[in-house]
Amino acid sequence: MRSTTTLLTAAVFVAASAVPAHAAGTTVRTDTGFVSGTITNAQRTFQGVPFAAPPTGENRWRDPQPAKPWQGVRQATRPGPRCAQDEGLGSPASDAEDCLYLNVTTPPNAVNRPVMVWIHGGSFTSGAGSDYGVDQLVRNGSVVVTINYRLGAFGYFGFPGLAGSGAFGLKDQQKALEWVQRNIRQFGGNPRNVTLFGASAGGLSTCAQLTSPRTRGLFHRAIIQSGPCQLGIPAGENQVHHTWAARADVEQAGAKASHGCTDIACLRQLSVQQVKALTPLFSAPAYDTEALPDNPITALRQGRFHRIPVLTGTTRDELTVFVAMYYPRLDAGGYELALVEGFGAAKAKRIVEHYPPKGGDERVQLSKALTAMTSACTTDELRSQTNAFGYEFAEPEPPMIFPGMPEFPYGAYHGSELPFLLRYGGATLDAGQRKLSDEMVRAWTRFARTGHPGWSRQDVRLFATEQVAPADHRCDLWSS
Repeated sequence: MRSTTTLLTAAVFVAASAVPAHAAGTTVRTDTGFVSGTITNAQRTFQGVPFAAPPTGENRWRDPQPAKPWQGVRQATRPGPRCAQDEGLGSPASDAEDCLYLNVTTPPNAVNRPVMVWIHGGSFTSGAGSDYGVDQLVRNGSVVVTINYRLGAFGYFGFPGLAGSGAFGLKDQQKALEWVQRNIRQFGGNPRNVTLFGASAGGLSTCAQLTSPRTRGLFHRAIIQSGPCQLGIPAGENQVHHTWAARADVEQAGAKASHGCTDIACLRQLSVQQVKALTPLFSAPAYDTEALPDNPITALRQGRFHRIPVLTGTTRDELTVFVAMYYPRLDAGGYELALVEGFGAAKAKRIVEHYPPKGGDERVQLSKALTAMTSACTTDELRSQTNAFGYEFAEPEPPMIFPGMPEFPYGAYHGSELPFLLRYGGATLDAGQRKLSDEMVRAWTRFARTGHPGWSRQDVRLFATEQVAPADHRCDLWSS
């Protein structure tokens, strides 16, 4: 005979499941159990919701496994742990492997609202979904989901014979999108209107998922911020280092950097610190995998991507923050030497003709050249391939979101658009910037709702508090 407790539990489950999600207050039923979040007059928030089993023990370096159902009501009032990582740019360290959690924030009484799924940046080695406040997007009517995914060697390690080598982090993102399809209606979201968006490594991830057959139908619009698939860094004469790695190369590297292990069982016994030490070798998502069959650059050029609305853009001065971090002050000779090291002597000479020394700190000119080569012109290529809407964030003096940066004329540096869309980095906007923020949030949420941000595909929308002229990134030079 069934116990009174069992009958009571079943009755509560049936009663709660019969109530529409928007009327159920702080408690929502997911396919693995009930979660209870927090509620204010402005929004409902559910944090630390597991979308997969902990990738620990035997699940280390396995595709994400189903989350285990729970009994009762799970408190979803704080974020899950950050995925294991060393300290990054504005991101604290973590030793947690049990980290596959997401956060859902909804407008009050939400029903069938557009859904926006945010993939955080951090060079595939740092960050967490909970670093980003989504209040502004929610106030404009979207249900917003922020996710964690495995980073560094935990997400992109490979080894001969290891299924999924080099792409576990991408599989985590796909697992989270599958969770959204199964569950987001209970939170007031529309699973048939999902926008995947992200910046930096999150933008690259979004671009990769745009080309993956596994994600067909899992999202319906894409916003790629400062992360075109074609992004490449000069690596010497006639060489460019792109984001994506071949699975065979990743597996070969894993066999050489295995801490003396000869099989995956041994590797799964390594400490978190030992795995973190491998991250410099394994921070590039791999293609020729189930998660990502083709190099995204090739897939885009051959037209193998989801035919959905795309919005993509960059900041005007993307590379200033990196040039300021990694180069000392440069005179004209030092500037030319940096170009020779990056591009070879012949190409450096051509670049200097288009970006001549100006006197003073020539890192400014180096930043302009590298911004065009790595970001602006590759984004133009992506726009052309996907018929995307384009934008450029050109705010001349945005707040600095990265701590401890040296003095430098950063302009609209990499990541500087983030506080205008999300709460991030403790940034404070002045009155004019708050107005610009409202304008950008309206464009992003309109795109999520309708697939159209409010301007034509032929235009590149400039976002700044003052009138600015279109930038000449000299893409003819870089394409040649």
